Amino acid sequence: MPAKHTFLFIGALGLSATLIGGGLALRAGHAHAVAAWTEAQALPVVNTFLPGAAGAGDALDLPAHLEAWQEAAIHARVSGYLKDWRSDIGTPVKAGQVLGEIDSPDLDQQLQQARARLQQAQANAHLAQTTAARWRNLLASHSVARQEADEKQANAEAATANVAAAQADFARLASLSAYKTLQAPFDGVVTARRTDVGQLIQADSASGPELFRVADTHRLRLYVPIPQNYANAIHPGLSVSFSVPEHPGRRFTARYSGSSTAVDPHSGSLLAEFVADNPDGTLLPGDYAQARIPVPHDQARLSIPASALIFRAQGPQVAVLDTHGKVQMRSIHIALDLGDRLQVDQGLGAADRVIDNPPDSLASGDTVRLAKGGNDAHPA
Repeated sequence: MPAKHTFLFIGALGLSATLIGGGLALRAGHAHAVAAWTEAQALPVVNTFLPGAAGAGDALDLPAHLEAWQEAAIHARVSGYLKDWRSDIGTPVKAGQVLGEIDSPDLDQQLQQARARLQQAQANAHLAQTTAARWRNLLASHSVARQEADEKQANAEAATANVAAAQADFARLASLSAYKTLQAPFDGVVTARRTDVGQLIQADSASGPELFRVADTHRLRLYVPIPQNYANAIHPGLSVSFSVPEHPGRRFTARYSGSSTAVDPHSGSLLAEFVADNPDGTLLPGDYAQARIPVPHDQARLSIPASALIFRAQGPQVAVLDTHGKVQMRSIHIALDLGDRLQVDQGLGAADRVIDNPPDSLASGDTVRLAKGGNDAHPA
């Protein structure tokens, strides 16, 4: 082969080797870039925030119910048939106002019989006392024996005791006869009437339905079960607001009047009673209500959104980003659960960078990537 051709062949081989080497290097660079990009994309993208101070004015929304200030079920104390009723449901009544009357002929006859027995006992007692007086006069003149005079005196005392017994029996039946008239025990409203004219009524049937029900609704009692953790938020002078479903957007006020002073072991709550004025009858007894209880401010607590919470076997935790960009799992203690926000009193510091909406697979030591433009901020 001529020297010129040999030189061209060697040059072509060198150029080919250079091109192949450059292509391989470029391919390797692309592969490394793709691997790096893939690894970066595999890192979880997170947002962080700084815990905020638990502000004053926090409140706890709890279910509650309303009851009448006074409420009484009117049952029958005498048997008979309902003669008439004079007050229907929704009727305002005054204390002592007649609700209905019971016709009880058996009781009327018993009362007449007791009256007759009383008159008979009074007549016998009068005769016995007269006889005893005469025998005392005879005893003074020694005309009769003392034994006989003492017997007459004992008969007079026994007759007097019979009169007292007959009077008590007559008074009992007379008092019972007064229950034939059913009366309102206090000022209020008739909320139930479960009887009608001619209905057979059995006396003292506590297991059966009441004849009438009267409720005093000028004030209502608001009962709120307070969770044990928040029992210290209840104190004298406390006022709460509440709402009822039939008046959306309207809030009412009630003032604290007392509590059960004991935690129910079944529900773990303290029953608190509040009093709400109801002069116009807007609120109804038996209503379901939603009460808002003010919670005292605690400077040691920090506030975080509930979306940062992680529930695992170790208990409630949050994920914190350390100075090296590594994830650290922190166990916390929730002092107050306000629904969308949590107040934490243990496990967090004000300078901790907490991860919001952490992935379920996140673990201590993991590396994460901050979202673009995701700066630490206090949660709203």
